[in-house]
Amino acid sequence: MASVKKDMRRQDLVVPYQEPGPKAGDNAEFSSTLSSTLPMAAIFTRNRYIGWASVVISIQSWLGEGEDASKSGSATPGYFTVGMSLMALAVTYLPLFLPQPPGQIPTGTEAAAPVPPVGA
Repeated sequence: MASVKKDMRRQDLVVPYQEPGPKAGDNAEFSSTLSSTLPMAAIFTRNRYIGWASVVISIQSWLGEGEDASKSGSATPGYFTVGMSLMALAVTYLPLFLPQPPGQIPTGTEAAAPVPPVGA
């Protein structure tokens, strides 16, 4: 005769598993990092596309910042990152309004001077 095992678990003590929700701080931290480093990249490279991307990302970061970001003193304020990105964009367009003077001191990084042909 086979014995049937009885389930000894109590159904009233079973707690179902609930997956924890995503942390809101990780996404905000990455967005804050992008909005503060892209303006610097735009200034150093003088790339207008990076400048425009920094403006858009910093505005999105500013609009998406919550009350907890403004309460903690460690985060950079949103209006500061927007101002920084607008300044970086202005720096990328600066050569259009202030062209280089024609008799500038050579830096050694320009192309070599043309050499006349040998038979001339």
